[in-house]
Amino acid sequence: MSRLLRDHGRVQQHQIAAGVRDSFSAGLGIFPLGIALGLLILQAGLPWWLTPALSLAAFAGSLELLLVGMLAAVTPPAAVALTVLVVNFRHVFYAFSFPLHLVRHPVAKAYAVYAMIDEAYAVSASLPEHKRSAPRLLAMQLACEAYWVGGGLVGVALGSALPAPIEGLEFALCALFTVLTLDAFRSRQQIPSALLACTGVSVALLLTPGVALFTALLLFVGLLLGRHALMSRRPADA
Repeated sequence: MSRLLRDHGRVQQHQIAAGVRDSFSAGLGIFPLGIALGLLILQAGLPWWLTPALSLAAFAGSLELLLVGMLAAVTPPAAVALTVLVVNFRHVFYAFSFPLHLVRHPVAKAYAVYAMIDEAYAVSASLPEHKRSAPRLLAMQLACEAYWVGGGLVGVALGSALPAPIEGLEFALCALFTVLTLDAFRSRQQIPSALLACTGVSVALLLTPGVALFTALLLFVGLLLGRHALMSRRPADA
């Protein structure tokens, strides 16, 4: 019995180590963004402790960077809530293929849902089915959160030591999404989706310039749903 327990412990340690190694590629992007978050929070005149507080309460990099500007501008809570819903709604679709079924303990499963960020989903999706396990998945997610929280604290330390603010740092979120968009376009060549996105942004800027972000996101989702409905009918009509 003791031998079986030792073997089981070794297997779990191996899976945990593998999960940490899986997180390295994602960490290369998460850690610098965490630094940007810490710097941005200080430059926005917000208290330093908001960096770890946001990183733990709303573990979502792009959303946190977006929230910094909204908090600094004292945005109404309803607008903040709508932003959170629209920006993070994609996570609902992640859950359909994320291997949550591997995690059986309710507390561990709750954490796996909470830490289901874009990078964790991408790393998990790249693993073969037979190599996935609960310890490996959770170790990878914990490591990703450590990179994010640690990067934020490093950003706070750097921001406190710098004699002057860094100009243009608020463009970090826009630059991030621009790079992700260009990379996705190069790999998939989805010209119709790009055109629909441009249409949504153009209409939003013309009709509701004050809340263009919300309008553009809602329009883009609606246009994508309409395109999906049209594409799904074609085989039946043919």
